[in-house]
Amino acid sequence: MNAPLSHSNTQVAQAENKKLFQPLRIGDIEVANRVVMAPLTRGRADEANGDIPGSAMNVEYYRQRSNAGLIISEGTQVSPIGKGYMATPGIYSDAQVEGWKAITQVVHDAGSKIVAQIWHVGRVTHSDLTGGAQPVAPSAIQPEGIAYTHNGKVELPMPRALSVEEIAQVVEEYRRGAANAIRAGFDGVEIHGANGYLIDQFLRDGANKRTDVYGGSVENRCRFALEVVDAVIAEVGAGRVGIRLSPVTPVNDISDSNPQAVFGYLVEELNKRGIAFIHFIEGATGGARDLPGFDFAWARQTFKGVYIANNGYNRDLAIDVVESGRADAVAFGRLYIANPDLVQRLKSNAPVNAPNPQTFYTPGPVGYVDYPHLQQAA
Repeated sequence: MNAPLSHSNTQVAQAENKKLFQPLRIGDIEVANRVVMAPLTRGRADEANGDIPGSAMNVEYYRQRSNAGLIISEGTQVSPIGKGYMATPGIYSDAQVEGWKAITQVVHDAGSKIVAQIWHVGRVTHSDLTGGAQPVAPSAIQPEGIAYTHNGKVELPMPRALSVEEIAQVVEEYRRGAANAIRAGFDGVEIHGANGYLIDQFLRDGANKRTDVYGGSVENRCRFALEVVDAVIAEVGAGRVGIRLSPVTPVNDISDSNPQAVFGYLVEELNKRGIAFIHFIEGATGGARDLPGFDFAWARQTFKGVYIANNGYNRDLAIDVVESGRADAVAFGRLYIANPDLVQRLKSNAPVNAPNPQTFYTPGPVGYVDYPHLQQAA
């Protein structure tokens, strides 16, 4: 049988020797290659019946992309008030757990592994998305930005500050989300600590003006993140826990006066806990990679678990950073939206489909499960 593209056989043979396409142990999780599918909000959960995933279309979407060594699920809210976008799935109800089971099963049947990204957006939401509840945050600081709701685009409102007692409840929601993820068949969890959502809001002094044990000093601002990590470790084991961090990204109106101090302390504490991986967004999320403020090379040397690199990677850069040891694995986002067979394309150095941003979050199969595979393109 002829290869789909004339150059592919030689390219694939050469690629097999590259570390990017070789197995890796991520904590307690063995993966077939070091290509990671990044968490991707797609807005296709069953919102009318409780933000349930697991429709035939959802299952097919994940099945198509199960060539990745590790899939990190789209963000799954740990509570109704943690929801920030229309039709995003949850991980807090029995019905949601049942829905996820169909997805994890098809991923495992294809030989891939999948972890659930557990998520609370904090202040980056609107009462139209949270059942009428006011958004919560470390401090009552209104962020600049827009929420997309069923009533159209609206400004992000003023959040209210969480009480100490409520913070403990949110930690418990993350713990429950992790337990539910394992019940649903996931191989582990990624705690979403990036992109200006709730954990990131506690970390950054631009969003956290508290004067109690959760604010002020670097150690206090990291307290909530580490309490979440500890709760999740206690539930599922450190070898099945990862976290996503974005030390210098400005998205969702987030900022910090000294990210090296904050995230340096956090990385050291995470290293002590022996978690499986840190998934770093290097630079501005979806933007420039060379922003100052944090030494990612230092983090690579300091953290002894798996370093997953993310943000603007192409084939050559991904092969280079893994081959040189600057990262253990590389996560791809937009490329995985448009290229369900991304690993095959990377191995054969084949052309890639361009993603269509107009269909990133729209209901239905268009722009979701209809991107062509190499064989179809040929």
